[in-house]
Amino acid sequence: METLDSVVIGAGAVGLAVARALARSGREVVILEAADAFGTETSSRNSEVIHAGIYYPAGSLKARLCVQGRRQLYAYCEERGIAHRRCGKLIVANGDAQIAQLAGIERHALANGVEELQMLDAGQARALEPALRCDAALLSPVTGIIDSHSLMLALLGDAQDHGAMLALRSPLLGARAVPGGFVLRVGGDEPMELTARELINSAGLHAPALAARIEGLPAASLPTGRLCKGNYFTLAGRPPFSRLIYPVPESAGLGVHLTLDLAGQGRFGPDVQWIDEIDYAVDPRRSEGFEQAIRSYWPGLPDGALAPDYSGIRPKINGPTEAAADFAIQSSADHCLPGLVNLFGIESPGLTSCLAIGAEVLARLDDHRPSAAR
Repeated sequence: METLDSVVIGAGAVGLAVARALARSGREVVILEAADAFGTETSSRNSEVIHAGIYYPAGSLKARLCVQGRRQLYAYCEERGIAHRRCGKLIVANGDAQIAQLAGIERHALANGVEELQMLDAGQARALEPALRCDAALLSPVTGIIDSHSLMLALLGDAQDHGAMLALRSPLLGARAVPGGFVLRVGGDEPMELTARELINSAGLHAPALAARIEGLPAASLPTGRLCKGNYFTLAGRPPFSRLIYPVPESAGLGVHLTLDLAGQGRFGPDVQWIDEIDYAVDPRRSEGFEQAIRSYWPGLPDGALAPDYSGIRPKINGPTEAAADFAIQSSADHCLPGLVNLFGIESPGLTSCLAIGAEVLARLDDHRPSAAR
């Protein structure tokens, strides 16, 4: 049986970026995707924001890979003609306590390497966005929005141009570590066995469960996967804003914020539900809480202007009462299986960070690759 260089599990934005990086390094790459299309879960159910890197803990993978990935992503979009816009974002504060908090956010973002930040008073903020109510705001001009489907098409095209192959409806049923690599059992329309020197688990919501099916992987190295659902509501008509509007973050998250798509349509979200099973239904009754939160910074929100839009589910590796976890990129230094990389908890800013994550996975594999195979 022929041994492949690399198999990537999961064809979301991150999996495709990893496959692109590996294929461009000269590896023979196969991408296994359980669904009948690429990017059907987290990568297509998000706000499509290109994040600046403002909030993440200093020194974390999220902070480093978001800032690095954002810079790479803008350059990639320009190079490949991927629809995007640097629309900017305002983080708005009301009251002395929130203004003090906003100043702390600015210091933190600067420490993370975020560029071009501007602290605005109320008048300056309203000059940019007349419908806004706030006492102060932090402007992030480098925040933007992107067409995530076009991004994934470009990533897949690049990977395929360098010889990678995408196999849809091909779930990984199990794997076992063997000398020099892994034997993979693949289901679907044509079940088969594959052998590969490298295995990259980029299965998103399913990554922890998939890792548990890899024989030889120490169970103690696996985090508990959790599902956190965010509901979004769309606005009837166009919003009177040209930038993304975020309130000062709350303890449970970033609050109900306004994002825009490339057509200018506004949507608000998310509110957070911890769930036990994948369920994308949006309860219309949740709009009442949304309206109250939105009017704290947009008093002119018309009554009844919100309608259920969509929901997305984040692949969390922390519980509802725990601090948000960092990206977990586990390689052989973590589990002693050369050639295996597990990507756990790759939630926001995963889309922004995808190119940087691809480079990170490649570097970790190369660090532990036998010299003759390089």
